[in-house]
Amino acid sequence: MRTGGRSELRRLLREPSAVIGGAIILFFVVLAVFATWISPYDPNTPDWMAIRAAPNAVHWFGTDDLGRDVLSRVIFGTQASLAAGMVSVTVAVLIGLPFGLIAGYFGGVADMAISRIADALLACPFLVLAIALAAFLGPSLQNAMIAIGISAIPVFVRVARAETLVVRTEDYIAAARAQGLGHFAILTGQVLPNVLAPTIVQATLTMAIAVLAEASLAFLGLGQLPPAPSWGSMLDVARQFLSEAPWMAFFPGLAIIALVIGFNLIGDGLNSALNPRQ
Repeated sequence: MRTGGRSELRRLLREPSAVIGGAIILFFVVLAVFATWISPYDPNTPDWMAIRAAPNAVHWFGTDDLGRDVLSRVIFGTQASLAAGMVSVTVAVLIGLPFGLIAGYFGGVADMAISRIADALLACPFLVLAIALAAFLGPSLQNAMIAIGISAIPVFVRVARAETLVVRTEDYIAAARAQGLGHFAILTGQVLPNVLAPTIVQATLTMAIAVLAEASLAFLGLGQLPPAPSWGSMLDVARQFLSEAPWMAFFPGLAIIALVIGFNLIGDGLNSALNPRQ
């Protein structure tokens, strides 16, 4: 049975990847929360005298095809990417984790039904399923988050089910049953705490995929709608001006890469801290 807290936190803080990844994510969280105060310009206000201006002392990241400050739009675009990553994965965990627990703990018909549905969804590539769902729901950031969240549910079902199959054979589960504890008490008090660690690791890694998915949906016109800034939609516009204004694509692309690396690093660090023997 997993024990909590301080030793795992100390191990986490000793993991360079977790520290670096956490610093990157914290940087983007600060940008998103304080975007109004950090951003040098309104992200949607054009400067008609500086259309596609190269990076300079006034516009550090240059301007886009409408003269809007690229730095300001990258800063505000952080809000959409973080929301897509965190909200969609939270939805996937809240739905997928209980079903995975039920499938692994009870087995039988429940396991067969839940596992077959999860397998059917996993048979479709994650991004293809997200695009199909977003197209069905309609273009908006909220619908994009729903589509990404639904697409990620099967992953958490499989993780929770696999861990539960291992945990339910432990002696302390048999002892809990012998004491007369009901299924709900065993699931919430004994099984769930032991399933949370791998679920958290998977969640951080899935957030990186969700950020890429949100950018892809926005690039295709299925995510954040203009003129609201989104890194994916910025890339969509920038592809028309790659030879004339490469900075329009470089900076939002760099932001996507940095945030994805941050989530992957902290996920790797969490995995090492929570599973020191691996």
